[in-house]
Amino acid sequence: MVIIIGAGPIGLATGIQLKRKGIPFRIIERGCLVNSLFHYPVNMTFFSTSDRLEIGDVPFISHGPKPTRREALEYYRRVAESYELPINLYESVESVEGEDGNFTVKTDKAEYKADKIVVATGFYGTANKMGVPGEDLPKVKHYYDEPHPYAWQNVLVIGAGNSGVDVALECFRSNANVTMCVRYGEIKPSVKYWVKPDIENRIKNNEVKAYFNSEVKEIKEKEVILNTPDGEVTIPNDFVLAMTGYKPNYSLMEKLGIELTDDEKCMPVHREDSLETNRKGMYVAGVVCGGMDTSKLFIENSRIHADQIAEHIAQNMP
Repeated sequence: MVIIIGAGPIGLATGIQLKRKGIPFRIIERGCLVNSLFHYPVNMTFFSTSDRLEIGDVPFISHGPKPTRREALEYYRRVAESYELPINLYESVESVEGEDGNFTVKTDKAEYKADKIVVATGFYGTANKMGVPGEDLPKVKHYYDEPHPYAWQNVLVIGAGNSGVDVALECFRSNANVTMCVRYGEIKPSVKYWVKPDIENRIKNNEVKAYFNSEVKEIKEKEVILNTPDGEVTIPNDFVLAMTGYKPNYSLMEKLGIELTDDEKCMPVHREDSLETNRKGMYVAGVVCGGMDTSKLFIENSRIHADQIAEHIAQNMP
């Protein structure tokens, strides 16, 4: 038996490859199916074409040149149903004891025996916190859904990457009073080329106020204090949309005994060929392998992990 932790696209793909090899498995997910994709903005469109998001040889046909979030959710439901994948949703893994060939997986609902473990938890489940006073107020959101709730409200958007820019523009076009707080001196050069001029023009026309080389000092009920090159600035505020990025579930990896590289990337230590970690019989798969380097791996280029892991497990089952 193999336990796969995480029911994202790569967790599902790994289950499919194991099923093809006749190896029993179970997928355990702390949220809903493809939980990370579910928490993407409602109106999000993928950068990639649908064929690059396919798994298990199941065709992914989208209505436009790039698939939407809604189409992706429907697609991965169809994949899971087509292969009749055994998936436990809304169940959190708390610990994994034992050794290769004889693991005991304890969750908040049950206990399982496993020969091998695959960790495919992605990085979107844990937000990067700013560590400032007031960050835990209900008005602070690290996940953005849609612009409608912010109409005619004073909204502070933190971040100037693709997410921050998209959020600022959507909220602006939904009649929000938008201010951006940017740590750098400009909008990130990596922002989508067809979007970057849009936000720069909104800022130039003072339709969106932007504080560059600035950081949040404190968040209060009705205002936010910023540290800017000109000193402290206090602005009225109803909502803070902190698009500060995300990171892997390091607390879980620590519980599982997976070692991390001693550098800024903080990647789980693993073999490139098999994806096996320092803990024998335990593997990592998907974007979690990149650690804090969240621009390195995506669904498109980590689908191959499912093949590598399934092949190695098939050769090394007890």
